[in-house]
Amino acid sequence: MDRRLFLSATTTGLLAAPAVLHAQTLPKVIIGMSGWTGFAPLTLAEQAGIFRANGVEVETKFIPVRERNLALVGGSLNCVVTTVDTMILWASTAPLVQVLVLDRSKGGDGLAVRPNINSWADFKGKTIACDGAGSSPYFVLAYMLRENGMSIRDVSLATLAAQPAAQAFVAGQYDGCSSYEPYLSQVRAMGADKGKVFATTLDHPCIVDTLAFPPAFIQANPEVVRRVVKSWFDALAMIASEPDRSVEIMGRRVNQNPEQFRASARFIEWMDQPMNRDYVANGLPEFTRKAHTVQRETGTVRRDVDLSALFNPAFIG
Repeated sequence: MDRRLFLSATTTGLLAAPAVLHAQTLPKVIIGMSGWTGFAPLTLAEQAGIFRANGVEVETKFIPVRERNLALVGGSLNCVVTTVDTMILWASTAPLVQVLVLDRSKGGDGLAVRPNINSWADFKGKTIACDGAGSSPYFVLAYMLRENGMSIRDVSLATLAAQPAAQAFVAGQYDGCSSYEPYLSQVRAMGADKGKVFATTLDHPCIVDTLAFPPAFIQANPEVVRRVVKSWFDALAMIASEPDRSVEIMGRRVNQNPEQFRASARFIEWMDQPMNRDYVANGLPEFTRKAHTVQRETGTVRRDVDLSALFNPAFIG
């Protein structure tokens, strides 16, 4: 073993020992997530020992989004991460509380269309390939249409998940698609005479990812929640101070080399502590209200959710 790595590992282990011992008295946290680049610092916190150094035992599990809330309600998870619009959907059936904003999409989600669609009004009557209600692509389409005086009822939907939706569009099917990276880049590569990216989350910021716990878990274990949140901020600090090592760890978890991972990270923005404070105070409340309206108008959410109880800012400091 390289001497520097050995010394670093040994020193870290010694320094972390009191925290590790204390972690044994705290409940283990199991986070349900996916390989989405925005969640990757949680992988880094787990695999680089940041959670453990902060005195909490955490395991991250890749679980499909449609199964994540069921696992939370069933008790096999005690923490989940997903988009705000999905948090609203889940909170309509079982209580949960967001405590941290993880990332925002910065062009990573959007709509692609044929060359003859040049305005939002041109969407009327067109067929758009898009995943079903409750999915992020569906929410993106509904949100962007509503922001521009249209409705999802103004278009016809061909129900396809994000990857096959983009692939079908590139193959010449449908008038448009709602998808996300890396699949949107396939549209960018097909040539403007065949299709184009019409709007993304750079134009309409509507994909925001958060981390949430059941309220009973937060009430019983506030110190655990605080340490999980701190570990996220520490992971972002590690990315800044050790970018090459961090990217290698995060990319390896999702079978990407460092170059591929960096390419995917261009389309998201990880939220550190100052950004959390600012966005939670000045941006998230209005966005959550808009997202709730979209979810209710489309029938995705069938009863109103108490938005005042959906985010607890106490843990971001």
